[in-house]
Amino acid sequence: MTTWRIGDAAALVSVPTHVLRHWEEVGALEPARLANGHRVYDDETITRARLIRLCQRAGMSLTEIGELYRGDGQRRVGLVRDRRDRIADQIRRLHAAQDFLDHVLACAHPMVSACPECSSLAGGSASDLTNDPSRGHA
Repeated sequence: MTTWRIGDAAALVSVPTHVLRHWEEVGALEPARLANGHRVYDDETITRARLIRLCQRAGMSLTEIGELYRGDGQRRVGLVRDRRDRIADQIRRLHAAQDFLDHVLACAHPMVSACPECSSLAGGSASDLTNDPSRGHA
């Protein structure tokens, strides 16, 4: 079985070493320790670290990622389903924004507020705007 020290493991996962330490600190990653206390990473731990990065890219917090490993099957399914549903909602909002911007680019009206289609597109529900965490305050 191949093992790596933290510097080599970090390079394999493409993160700085302090990130691996942090993941361990919050319970998302559990590398083995040598008798002298040094961390060692085996293939399984490297794979888990790569999965942590994928989960983070999907928007999951380290707490949620830790729960994926500690929770039972139903809890894991619930966490993944919830994240997938939130991503689907973000995609829906982004498609609506893209449709609006595409129309604005082609719109012949001198002001967006003078265009009936722009006004119609802007007439979406208030929750479309208020539930979007990526939206800043205007």
